[in-house]
Amino acid sequence: MTAGSDQSTSRPPVSAITSGPGRTSGAAWAALGIVYVVWGSTYLAIRVVVETMPPFLSAAARFVTAGLLLAGLLAWRQGPGVLRVTRRELGSAALVGLMLLVGGNGLVVLAERSVPSGLAALLVAAVPLWVVVLRRLTGQRTPGATVAGVLVGLAGLAVLTVPGLSGETRLSGVLLVLGATVMWSGGSFSASKLPMPGNALVASAYEMLAGGLGCLALAALRGEPQTLDLADVSTRSWVALAYLVVFGSLIAFTAYAWLLQHAPLPLVSTYAYVNPVVAVFLGWLILAEPLTWPILVGGAIVVGGVCLVVRTEKSGS
Repeated sequence: MTAGSDQSTSRPPVSAITSGPGRTSGAAWAALGIVYVVWGSTYLAIRVVVETMPPFLSAAARFVTAGLLLAGLLAWRQGPGVLRVTRRELGSAALVGLMLLVGGNGLVVLAERSVPSGLAALLVAAVPLWVVVLRRLTGQRTPGATVAGVLVGLAGLAVLTVPGLSGETRLSGVLLVLGATVMWSGGSFSASKLPMPGNALVASAYEMLAGGLGCLALAALRGEPQTLDLADVSTRSWVALAYLVVFGSLIAFTAYAWLLQHAPLPLVSTYAYVNPVVAVFLGWLILAEPLTWPILVGGAIVVGGVCLVVRTEKSGS
């Protein structure tokens, strides 16, 4: 997943987003399918990448490459002037990019050396819950049903930590993913408060570049460039990295940004609880990751809590 700025843009007429009264267009369903499958599959791809690549170095390569490609495409399609932003907007995008892609995604990449991709995805599904917590801490009122959804989701997270507590998965890896969800939530929350670039794709390009450079700095501090031997990197890790750049960071995000302006928000928000289901299934199917009872039960509770939060938030918006 790649972050964008606050998407509070005006919506096109209903006729532009539906194929008839009360019906969502085929293009919207196609874009939603891309977000469902591609973003759900990125956890599997990350797991394959870190099999033979250093975590932060691979994340740096992914986001710097994707950021440059996106910036280049925008300049080519709309002219170089589209990338012009104020210093405050650039600083805000850089800060959000560091929080989302270094603290959020970077910690997930690091954790997936020891945490199954499906479990990581289920833990990350709690991001909407932490966003609600941050809103409450800053004095914003939330409906009682939303609070109930958060409590249900947190109970699910407690169940999901059982594999780490029982020794089936490293507890340190589980805690890294939980830390990543808090950082991602903080970045998402900050993006709605800071003076971000008006164009969501431009904001995303700068966020990816800042996040990639941040991951590169951490990789250098960890000594990853010195330990990297390109001869030891497997073909499937290279393929997975290319998949993350092209599909995870470019195609899926573009589809998501388009959906925000061409489909009902309650429908778009369903990615939050479909992605982890896709990730768990792919991890089981391709990497033979075990489906233990804590993962199945805890995952179902978390997804249910997130579903309740999303439905309540959107119905009250």
